[in-house]
Amino acid sequence: MTVRRVMPIVQSDAMQGNRDFYGLLGFEEVMNHGWIMTLASPSTPAAQLSFMTSDETAPVMPDMSVEVDDVDAAYAVMRDSGAEIVHPLTDEEWGVRRFFVRDPNGRVVNVLSHR
Repeated sequence: MTVRRVMPIVQSDAMQGNRDFYGLLGFEEVMNHGWIMTLASPSTPAAQLSFMTSDETAPVMPDMSVEVDDVDAAYAVMRDSGAEIVHPLTDEEWGVRRFFVRDPNGRVVNVLSHR
């Protein structure tokens, strides 16, 4: 399994303020669903930040996202290890397949692949 990118997710209601502030550092909006917005560096597209008011399709808000090339394999590894699956493997309408798992620090990790 290959990790494609890792991105922090910051809980925030200040979407425009975040867009403006991080825009000063060169980040540009690449996704906005209203409840989650992702900003990326145009020169290094995998360098990303997400801001989320709440997760609209899951029971908890994740602390970070890890994009992998094979989310089904990642799910099997985590499940078989006994890690706590917080949100089951799910196909989302915006084109990702994802699940949430809790890390040893209690943080919730959104593990995903694009379909």
